[in-house]
Amino acid sequence: MKRAAYSNTISDFLKESKESILGKLTSNHSNRSLEELQIKAWEQQIAILKDQLRGINGNVYFEFAIPRMGKKVDNIIIIGEVIFVVEFKVGSDSYNKNSQEQVIDYTLDLQNFHEGSHSAKLIPVLVATNAGVVENNISEIQKLNHALKCNKVELKKNLAIFIDKSSYHVDSEYWENSIYKPTPTIIEAAKALYRGHKVEEISRSDAGAINLTKTAACLNGIIEKSKREEKKSICFVTGVPGAGKTLAGLNIANERMKANEAEHAVFLSGNGPLVDVLREALARDEVDRVKKTGQSITKKKAAIKANAFIQNIHHFRDDNLKSEKAPVEKVVVFDEAQRAWDKHQASSFMRRKKGIEDFDMSEPDFLIDVMDRHDDWCVIICLIGGGQEINTGEAGLEEWVNVFKNKYLNWDVYYSDLIIASKSYIQLDQQNWLKEKAQAKKELHLDVSIRSFRSERLSEFIYELLELNFERSKFLYQEIKAEFPLVITRDLSKAKTWVKDNAKGSERIGLIASSGARRLRPLGIYVKNEISPANWFLNDALDVRSSYFLEEVATEFDIQGLEIDWSIVAWGANFYLKEGQWKHQNFKGSKWQNINKKEDKEYLKNAYRVLLTRSRQGFVIYIPQGSKIDKTRKPEFYDETYEYMKRLGIKELM
Repeated sequence: MKRAAYSNTISDFLKESKESILGKLTSNHSNRSLEELQIKAWEQQIAILKDQLRGINGNVYFEFAIPRMGKKVDNIIIIGEVIFVVEFKVGSDSYNKNSQEQVIDYTLDLQNFHEGSHSAKLIPVLVATNAGVVENNISEIQKLNHALKCNKVELKKNLAIFIDKSSYHVDSEYWENSIYKPTPTIIEAAKALYRGHKVEEISRSDAGAINLTKTAACLNGIIEKSKREEKKSICFVTGVPGAGKTLAGLNIANERMKANEAEHAVFLSGNGPLVDVLREALARDEVDRVKKTGQSITKKKAAIKANAFIQNIHHFRDDNLKSEKAPVEKVVVFDEAQRAWDKHQASSFMRRKKGIEDFDMSEPDFLIDVMDRHDDWCVIICLIGGGQEINTGEAGLEEWVNVFKNKYLNWDVYYSDLIIASKSYIQLDQQNWLKEKAQAKKELHLDVSIRSFRSERLSEFIYELLELNFERSKFLYQEIKAEFPLVITRDLSKAKTWVKDNAKGSERIGLIASSGARRLRPLGIYVKNEISPANWFLNDALDVRSSYFLEEVATEFDIQGLEIDWSIVAWGANFYLKEGQWKHQNFKGSKWQNINKKEDKEYLKNAYRVLLTRSRQGFVIYIPQGSKIDKTRKPEFYDETYEYMKRLGIKELM
């Protein structure tokens, strides 16, 4: 895939006319209605590079695509063994902090996701054309903590600092054709899809992207067939952990929205924080994108569009309680559909919160009933996950199948073949019903993980750690420790310093803890305080409400389904080791009470599983010292857990 709008050797670039280069840039640019401002910026870049690259051998690239971020680098310059990632700020007289972070982010993206750049020497460069001369910290630039800062006449001089006279040269042909394997966060993915990028552009360019593309093609085929034949259909999509089920769901909802607005395709999730964060991210991104074209759009208008695309499943349910008409949505995607409420939970909620005494349906039953109101066709897509249940009353896939088995025999049912190959989804009689009445589609199973670029084995390590399988945990830790930084400490200030020192560019850091870790409060960690997930996840490092300040703490409910780069996981006294076994506690009034119900114990363990798998690049586990005078924070609530981590070989921050 050609990633640059223009590429050439430096020598041929110097010979080529400005008009020819501009013509290629314009014809290869995705936005054909280019603003005069962009063309003028290219003209200045061309003039500066023609002046500053004289006498240098290498390769130059303009508008090099960074798919995961949905953006393009102004220039890549390869000279000898060095790859310079260059961001121009034409007309600027200062080295803006955001611009520095931007070019560092681009550089990190190449280092982490572009195969040809993994072991290359990468240098981020910010050219503020009209700025003054500044002193650069060379070692910090080489560590990618700082960007190289220079103006339009100092570029050549500054590039020369990093160019060795060694015989090694980057193979530009290999580099250009190297595979790009991004693993975007769900926020990045949603924004890129919403802008019009295809799933294969923002996902790993190997089996993972192929897998997602095949699933999308299968779902699109079912939707078109349902429309053509005026049928109602449901699809059950499964996937291995980290396979990108949510990404697949966002992708199909976005594709249908772009293909035919009359379908009113919608992505529904019961995860309130996820919905809030994605909606806000899409609205902000839309405002920024439109602004760059010289036009304007109000935040409110952008939010209305985003809110129609991504909805809270409970709001969708409540809206359709008020009316018996068919909803406008013809295609609905239910994320984590197995978490829809069973009849007891749904009926109890309706009675307590809505005053509806005679509600006698499970959430799957009601949601299917709503879509069945359509006279002609509709499609429900259920994304089925598992392993991180943290709420009571979840119905599971069984309830969805039972509803069709007992009430809606006129629907076409499509399912991933893994559902009948594994006992973990449904019982044997339901498997037999699916075999007889429904259609298996192998494309509805995502069997390739696209998870964490640092270590795909992290989730396995966390599983074994929580299951107290010591030898297996120790072995897995040795496997991941070189690629995935993980440390422990009993000093919160050291934990904060560690994440700040490790984060580069705009990489996000944050403080997270269990919602039940109530006695972290004396240490300044208030898990009961409500946060705004959108502000926590999206606001920049200047905003005290953002995760960067390490003041507001996100719990498992805030962060489930989302990720950050570097985190502090604060360990509470609600889940601790005693004589080699986990102890489960709930803080009531002024003291701890034992949790005895097996289901509730599992929910608590899963809460810690969520917290320990939210970091993309590394994390520190902070386990307090405890207090000899405060009975709610006894040292015994923490000490054995800390010793367990040490015995696994996890490095201590001293």
